[in-house]
Formats: sequence, C-alpha cells, structure tokens
Amino acid sequence: MGSPAPSPDQDLHLLLKTNEALFMEKLFKEYYGLLCRTALRFTKDTEAAEDLVQEVFCKIWQNREVLEVTTSYKAYLVRSVTNQSLNYLEKQKRLVLTEDTSPFEEAFSANTTMDLLEGAEMETKVQQALAALPPQCRLIFEMSRFEELTYKEIAETLEISPKTVENQMGKALRILRERLLGLLVLFYFLGG
Repeated sequence: MGSPAPSPDQDLHLLLKTNEALFMEKLFKEYYGLLCRTALRFTKDTEAAEDLVQEVFCKIWQNREVLEVTTSYKAYLVRSVTNQSLNYLEKQKRLVLTEDTSPFEEAFSANTTMDLLEGAEMETKVQQALAALPPQCRLIFEMSRFEELTYKEIAETLEISPKTVENQMGKALRILRERLLGLLVLFYFLGG
C-alpha cells in the first residue's frame, strides 16, 4: 500500500513553492469559473464579475511570495472574490444614487400572472426571495447552494462557527419556503 494521493491543495502549495507560473495556471484553471459565478451573483454583470476575479488573481500574483492560505485555496479565493464584490457593490451604490432604476430592477417589477408560468419569471421570483434574505443569511445560502462550499469551508471563509452556518442555512430555507409558498400555490391553481 502506498501513501495517500496528495490533495489538490497540497499540490497547489507545493507548486507555489517550486513553480509560481504553473501554480497560477493551475489555480486559474481550477477556480476561474467558480469565482466568476460567485462574483456574478453579486454584480449581475458578467464583465464586472470577470474584472473582479482578474483583480483577485492579480493580487495573488503580486503577493505570491508572502501568500499564506490557512483555509483551503477554494475557500480563500471565494472569500477574496466575495469581499472584492462587496466592495464593488458599495462603490456602485455611491455612483447609482442619482440614476433611475436599472434594467435589472425593472425586470423585477414587470410581473403578470401569465409571466409567472415562464421559467425565467419563476427564477426572478426566486432571486427576489433570495434578495429578501438578511445579508449574512443570503451570503451563506449562496455559498452553500451555488458555490457548493461545505459548511466547514463557509465557516472558515467567513470566520464564523460551523453552527452559525447551520443556523443561518436553516433560517434561509425557512424564509425561502415561506416566501415561495404563495408562488407555488398560485402556479398550482393556474396550472390545474
């Protein structure tokens, strides 16, 4: 019997010490898609999401000699992109204060009964229900369901206890169930 295969993080850590260019290439190939999806959930703008992810990779490259990852690389990167996205949203809020409603907001307000039957509209309702969650609750739910992080990885990323993650997930599911129940009942009566 041989020794167990090294984990992806062990491979990355070894590459960081021995071949920085290959480390960055592997890190990019492994996590770029996930990180863009993470940023997109915040920004709702593909170009902005890609720019934010690129900034995170640039910072990692610039700080590669002093980079210390105490969690998994996945959790570290998701946290970095989440923080970068939240900073981006904060800057956007300041810029948008004087502008009219965005096309994204207009999409939320244009509902008819027939539209509810369409998949895109249903998704909008789900997005609205998600947006109504308290911020930390929503962040934890999205990290769990969309980024597929474990409760432990979420806890490490946000520097909270796994029990808090579990409680916030329970709260998110309860709120979403309550908010979407009416939609499901309406859909049932219109369909039946």
